[in-house]
Amino acid sequence: MRVSDFHFDLPEDLIAQQPPAQRGDSRMLVMDRTTGALTDQQFADLPQHLHPGDLLILNDSRVLPARLLARRTGLGRQQNSPEPTGAVEVLLTHPAPTANQGDNTWLALVRPARKVVPGETLLFPDPATPEAPPLLTAEVLADGDFGERTLRFHPAPNFLDILERIGSLPLPPYIHRDREHLNTPVDRERYQTVYARPSDPAAQRSAAAPTAGLHFTPAILDQLRGRGVEIETITLHVGLGTFQPVRVSTLAEIRLHAERYTLYAHTAEALNRARREGRRIVAAGTTTTRTLEHCALEAERAGLPDLAPHSGETRIFLAPGHRFRLVSGLLTNFHLPESTLLMLVSAFAGREPVLAAYRHAVAQRYRFFSYGDCMLLL
Repeated sequence: MRVSDFHFDLPEDLIAQQPPAQRGDSRMLVMDRTTGALTDQQFADLPQHLHPGDLLILNDSRVLPARLLARRTGLGRQQNSPEPTGAVEVLLTHPAPTANQGDNTWLALVRPARKVVPGETLLFPDPATPEAPPLLTAEVLADGDFGERTLRFHPAPNFLDILERIGSLPLPPYIHRDREHLNTPVDRERYQTVYARPSDPAAQRSAAAPTAGLHFTPAILDQLRGRGVEIETITLHVGLGTFQPVRVSTLAEIRLHAERYTLYAHTAEALNRARREGRRIVAAGTTTTRTLEHCALEAERAGLPDLAPHSGETRIFLAPGHRFRLVSGLLTNFHLPESTLLMLVSAFAGREPVLAAYRHAVAQRYRFFSYGDCMLLL
């Protein structure tokens, strides 16, 4: 299949630039996977669509304030004195695979990247006092394609606390705001799920929100539990792949970046029980779906009848033709044209029915992407 097979026309004014006024005040397009029938509803109606005994799985990763402004020093391996410098934007995507505990080496996207060369030192001041000494400094260790860089931060006490102070949440590039409006108190609250894991200085975090989870409120979670829906969590740290467009022409050429995940003991036990008892397993989001299907496929390849708790990395790409082993229901936002996330949803419910649902969503003026409305496929 070709990437262009997943194109659809989307008016730019349907791309949500702000979250709804109240968390959970989103529309929800419900799709019957058997018939393709569509129903326009509200996210608040979700409890009516889940049955007692359904198992709902959430991704509880916390988003890191990973978007930083840096100043170039102009001191690279081929420079002996500073050149005129400029500001660059740095988006930390995840710790480098070779980083040890306490070694703050990160993979990042840098913009503009052309002059940021290996050996150069970047300075990260506090935006509130830009003329003061920088709070962080980092050496550029290596460069990569499409603005990717490997940065090693000089040792700093309370490194993640400093990121919380000087960083902004990594809102996606289709949210068009100037930098002064990228780190608002509203974003600090609303680009984080209500069930995100508590902040832990030793824990990895995501470079983007698991956006299907942004709709949930404590009240709706309580309603679901009150109806007998079982709720458990996994953790998948969203990384570089979220920010990189597909740059190949066929699905066979797509290779995703690795992302770290954890399947907890209580979640593995709940999944094993639900599968044995034939109960529905509903994934909130594509990140949750990828984690569950990766774990199920790995267990199957190992000849294991049940899932076991563990941590690892996944690069799994779910495209039409994938046989879903665990997930039988999916809550998800509306995704970019020709994206791997749209391909995942198409794998779950069929390319033509999903594209028809997207055309319906455009006609009915649903709000798209991270701060937009959602879709429930059962």
